[in-house]
Parts: sequence; structure tokens; C-alpha cells
Amino acid sequence: MLKNKNDLAVLVVDDVVQARDLTRALLSHLGVYWVFTASDGREAREFLNRSGAMIDLIICDWRMPRMSGLELLIEVRDEYPDMPFMMVTGNSDMESVSAAARHDVSAYIRKPYSPQQFKEKLMAVLDKL
Repeated sequence: MLKNKNDLAVLVVDDVVQARDLTRALLSHLGVYWVFTASDGREAREFLNRSGAMIDLIICDWRMPRMSGLELLIEVRDEYPDMPFMMVTGNSDMESVSAAARHDVSAYIRKPYSPQQFKEKLMAVLDKL
């Protein structure tokens, strides 16, 4: 169990630079210092292969080139079954929500979201750690 948010290591995965930067800024504002980024699922997998054990939480976009957020979630669950995984998406159709739920997504937040909504989802995930 983590003592505080300052101890967290978060991997943010999004193909849109501005979205990665916004998420990093929100996390920083909330007191999270260790934020790593990847531009898609494959880059995230490469990062996790090198240093996955140090990551406490993944925040990932759903739609990305090369490897989607759902594909990454499935792979992460195989290797790190207990790692918290927060999906960020514009998809809110029941099929997408069900697919993420089947693979034990920790939280699901729909774009666009406010900083307060992001904080609430993040805190709900962290409360489970």
C-alpha cells in the first residue's frame, strides 16, 4: 500500500501529445511526481517490459494507432493482474464499457472530463491500492 500520492509512479498512454501533457499536468497538480508517458500501446508495452514493476497505475486512452488501450489492458492483465488501469475514452457505448469491464478495468472516464471528474476517478482508484 502506498503512503501518499508522491510515491506513485504513473504511466500515461495517449497518442495525442496535448492529452498526455494535460494528464501529466493534472497529476502534477494533485501531487503525483513520477509520471511517465507513452504515445501508444506498443510503446507502453516496451516501457513496461523494461520497468513495469515500478509502475503503480496506468492511465490509457482507448483509441490509438498500433495497439489500442483495450489491447494494452488485455496484455497488462496477463502480466500484471493487479495493476490499476484507468481507461480514458470518448467511447461510451455499452460494448466498449463491457469490453473494458470484462478485463477488469479499474476506472473508466469519458472525454471530455473536468479536472474535478479526473480527480474523483483517480482518487477512487487510489483508494483501492
